[in-house]
Amino acid sequence: MRLIVPVLAILVLFLGGAADAAGAQRGRAYARAHCARCHAIDRTSKSRMRSAPPLRTLHARYPIEGLEEALAEGMVTGHPTMPEIRLSPDRIGDFIAYLKSLER
Repeated sequence: MRLIVPVLAILVLFLGGAADAAGAQRGRAYARAHCARCHAIDRTSKSRMRSAPPLRTLHARYPIEGLEEALAEGMVTGHPTMPEIRLSPDRIGDFIAYLKSLER
């Protein structure tokens, strides 16, 4: 019995990490399909559009979790060529997981 609790705790942490990794991969796919035309979506490249910040720098500008509400309600910027972004709750979680993965 003493061994079961630590093993279960490790299993929960491992499965949670695997779920986060899968969500981050889906978020990366979303970024590749919808953001990469203007923004750098990885840790090293430059944005194709000079005025579009690399996604890896967003955490320096905003608390990433704070973007959840804006992404759900429809994020609009003052930038005329950036489309309104509105995501479903599942996509928001994936996209946030991906943005957080870029912080490391």
